[in-house]
Amino acid sequence: MFIPPQKFTLPKNEAAVNEALIRLQSSHLLIDREIASQVFKNDHNVYVVYYPKNNSLLIAPISDELFKKLHKANQHMLKDRNLKGDKSIALHELLIDNQLDDSDRSLEFKVESALGILNIKI
Repeated sequence: MFIPPQKFTLPKNEAAVNEALIRLQSSHLLIDREIASQVFKNDHNVYVVYYPKNNSLLIAPISDELFKKLHKANQHMLKDRNLKGDKSIALHELLIDNQLDDSDRSLEFKVESALGILNIKI
């Protein structure tokens, strides 16, 4: 008996789809291609800073020199994850140094278009 694949697909919840755009997996931050291309354009390195008081991670493209001056940010490599254009950033050191939860999960985020940065609740 053949059962069409539509029978097994779950209805997509828009909120669940948005949450899955940025995830923490195996101590790597996984960023969907749409978000990555919007914020980082063609840069291959990013500035990353973590603020424990707000529990937020700010990420800006390497071309944003003002971000580097305003924040005590570290440079990280923005790696290509797949051919679709998804990106990843290794956060092992940041998670360990700040004793953060490294379990695999979706993360809340906000794209600050006016500033050209990505603000992630971690």
